[in-house]
Amino acid sequence: MMEDSEAVKAALDRGTIVTDLNAKTKDEVFEALAGRLKEQGYIESVDSFLDALHDREKEGATGIGGHVAIPHGRSDTVRKNGIAIAVLHDEIAWESLDDTGAKVVVLFAVGATDEGSQEHLKLLSLLARRLAKADVVSDLLEASDVDDVIAALTK
Repeated sequence: MMEDSEAVKAALDRGTIVTDLNAKTKDEVFEALAGRLKEQGYIESVDSFLDALHDREKEGATGIGGHVAIPHGRSDTVRKNGIAIAVLHDEIAWESLDDTGAKVVVLFAVGATDEGSQEHLKLLSLLARRLAKADVVSDLLEASDVDDVIAALTK
């Protein structure tokens, strides 16, 4: 179990985690997180990455239930795989498996290479297991700063 926590911790970047994000729509969340990913050197183009996110959203719901969404964009604009996380000030509308909106968004930026995809799948499964736990989600929903988010996902 310890290795999983370490792998998650290593994948998290304080510069791409936002708490109390005041967004009203999915697009506003995507723009805020894509901006962070660009600032931290994960992606080259915000617009190209937003296109990839929108394309993926058309394929099906990325809300996994319990007010959590895990959207992802796979694109050539991704320099290195990364995760951006937003804890929203208010729940927003989001297509999900249990018809709840989203209040926690864990967004994945994935390189277009096979290697990028393999790495992404490992990380996705690690995080999905954590996000399936009610106590982790409730800690995220209560998170007031970056340290709270990291603690919730690595406990």
